[in-house]
Amino acid sequence: MSKKITLTKDAMYHIVRAPVITEKATRGSEHNQVTFRVAIEATKPEIKAAVEGLFGVKVKAVNTLRTQGKKKFARGTRGQRSDYKKAIITLEAGQTIDVTTGV
Repeated sequence: MSKKITLTKDAMYHIVRAPVITEKATRGSEHNQVTFRVAIEATKPEIKAAVEGLFGVKVKAVNTLRTQGKKKFARGTRGQRSDYKKAIITLEAGQTIDVTTGV
């Protein structure tokens, strides 16, 4: 008994930030998966609703992971990249998202 989440277009664009295009992420397309960088405070139901609303597809599952920002040193000063969250979206059979084109 899941509750339907309704989001505005602005909220959807705030949640789904950008596609992740790496070797590992593109290998997921063999298993009908797409990887996105998402807002760090977004929940799985919100991510599912945002992807379904933006791309017009049916989402089967959402897996998320948080990545800590790397510590960097440049010219004697310390810095740290921002933490971020990735979502691995598994689509229903027959559904596809082409992440190489813009929305």
